[in-house]
Amino acid sequence: MDIQLDPARDDLPLMANTSHILVKHYVLDLDVDFESQVIEGTIVLFLEDGNRFKKQNSSIEEACQSESNKACKFGMPEPCHIPVTNARTFSSEMEYNDFAICSKGEKDTSDKDGNHDNQEHASGISSSKYCCDTGNHGSEDFLLVLDCCDLSVLKVEEVDVAAVPGLEKFTRSPELTVVSEEFRNQIVRELVTLPANRWREQLDYYARCSQAPGCGELLFDTDTWSLQIRKTGAQTATDFPHAIRIWYKTKPEGRSVTWTSDQSGRPCVYTVGSPINNRALFPCQEPPVAMSTWQATVRAAASFVVLMSGENSAKPTQLWEGCSSWYYYVTMPMPASTFTIAVGCWTEMKMETWSSNDLATERPFSPSEANFRHVGVCSHMEYPCRFQNASATTQEIIPHRVFAPVCLTGACQETLLRLIPPCLSAAHSVLGTHPFSRLDVLIVPANFPSLGMARPSKDKTGHTSDSGASVIKHGLNPEKIFMQVHYLKGYFLLRFLAKRLGDETYFSFLRKFVHTFHGQLILSQDFLQMLLENIPEEKRLELSVENIYQDWLESSGIPKALQRERRAGAECGLARQVRAEVTKWIRVNRRPRKRKRREKEEVFEKLFPDQLVLLLEHLLEQKTLSPRTLQSLQRTYHLQDQDAEVRHRWCELIVKHKFTKAYKSVERFLQEDQAMGVYLYGELMVSEDARQQQLARRCFERTKEQMDRSSAQVVAEMLF
Repeated sequence: MDIQLDPARDDLPLMANTSHILVKHYVLDLDVDFESQVIEGTIVLFLEDGNRFKKQNSSIEEACQSESNKACKFGMPEPCHIPVTNARTFSSEMEYNDFAICSKGEKDTSDKDGNHDNQEHASGISSSKYCCDTGNHGSEDFLLVLDCCDLSVLKVEEVDVAAVPGLEKFTRSPELTVVSEEFRNQIVRELVTLPANRWREQLDYYARCSQAPGCGELLFDTDTWSLQIRKTGAQTATDFPHAIRIWYKTKPEGRSVTWTSDQSGRPCVYTVGSPINNRALFPCQEPPVAMSTWQATVRAAASFVVLMSGENSAKPTQLWEGCSSWYYYVTMPMPASTFTIAVGCWTEMKMETWSSNDLATERPFSPSEANFRHVGVCSHMEYPCRFQNASATTQEIIPHRVFAPVCLTGACQETLLRLIPPCLSAAHSVLGTHPFSRLDVLIVPANFPSLGMARPSKDKTGHTSDSGASVIKHGLNPEKIFMQVHYLKGYFLLRFLAKRLGDETYFSFLRKFVHTFHGQLILSQDFLQMLLENIPEEKRLELSVENIYQDWLESSGIPKALQRERRAGAECGLARQVRAEVTKWIRVNRRPRKRKRREKEEVFEKLFPDQLVLLLEHLLEQKTLSPRTLQSLQRTYHLQDQDAEVRHRWCELIVKHKFTKAYKSVERFLQEDQAMGVYLYGELMVSEDARQQQLARRCFERTKEQMDRSSAQVVAEMLF
């Protein structure tokens, strides 16, 4: 069913039929090509049918398009001549790097674009509109539906996991002696359910299976938002192949990653927190309920660094001159939207001197230790959980790396590196065990859409069908990511609760909440319900989930409790200090250009960044500020060197009062702080000043090719 939506305004569909079948593990094998701006390779999916995780309902059929009652029509892809290593030659003792085989090396079978002698028009992709039932009923074949967008799918095949030596031990049924679909599926079922203390062995088998030969191509088709796969004769999810390989490549215009340049002008590509998440990076199941693990081998030119949201600190392996391979993995099941990748010419920053407190050694779990001591009972699905490892629970500072463009290495060395250890330690003291074993910090390019990082969650989706498909309301509206009211109200709600309960009670609850719900999907009401259940009766003071929803989520405007807090906050010492400084600046602004000799110069106090923001907000309320006052303001606080929040308010003052001498500061902000700059474009255009509008258009022309797509679209609508 090809859903035709306006990609600029409409809801975002989640098409995967997660109620029928779930992806349990992904194995990605990819090449990154900056010349063509394409990522290509294979992804192997290990599946678990609905009979394992949910009672199958075979009597419910999904709705079909009214104009068509015909069976699904699929194009059969032509044979794809891709060299496949014979899995029977593999040794069970192979290391992970042995699986990093560079497909680019097969020059005799791959053209420059990675089509592997298989033209896209013959790949099984069609634009036909059709309606399919994805469940188990009647005589129709079962349909696996994956979320997919802006991808060229070249081939889909079943993986012959039975060809991998040693995997036959996973078949429990003695009658399964002949290699069949049931035999292969039995192997996968046992593989995906191995206990947590065998995770290394499991990853090893996943990797070996991913290199196993194919045992039959599968029928597939695509529409705007999905990839549909079926096997003739497989009428249920149980009968459908449980290990499949997809050959594909991304498109330069794909919306899951951005091809751009870093602050040093060197090429890079990274996942951007797109509204469509990762479906333009690899076919996947987007609904958050589809929790999975993954492992990935990524090849790139040797001058590039590959960073991913994996649990290991990967190092490059040289395959041949000019080509390196990086391997990452994750053992904690998470939604596919949490998968991230960044490839660029970054420099790893290291502290010149380390204290014993700063230095943390990465210590992965050992299967021989099986050190899962029950520090508490976990409620999540089984995985090698750090909350069950005694040494991990006391680790205040986890291993971390910092990467930055060459031009920012000095600033990182002076400021950022020393901040990370105390931040990690503070997080541990407040929230308890770090859920992840390590951390990579990357200084992202200026076009990173930092205001648009909201991900799909269950309470943001609309009606969910029996197959598991749903929509995210207005998920594709580019203006939505700039509407920050829900974030602001959420922040102030947490502050309100902390103040009402007291820091000791509130932070004690946060620690308990993290320990209880780690590794699970949670909703806002889960948080609020547990909070109210864990605080003394005398501190509830008429608080209830219903009241909080009514006052903070369902009502527009500022909640009454927050209005009272604002009035009380205005009386605090820091706020009073700002008001005193505002009064001084108003006096300065009113003075005539030629002052009397006896008149004293104003002495201004040093202010914190948050105070500077408040000061500039108060000054924005003034009808006029003279150029002399603005110049003195800039010189007094060195506003051009402050953080983005302060500089944004400063730019607003410049625009409001048409302070032409500082227009360079506005241009710099629009180029270096593109996410926040969207608001500034609006102010430049609303002013109806010809010079300011020209400035806005000039800056947009310089940066539009590098801007985040949603940001560029919103700005273009303002300007033209």
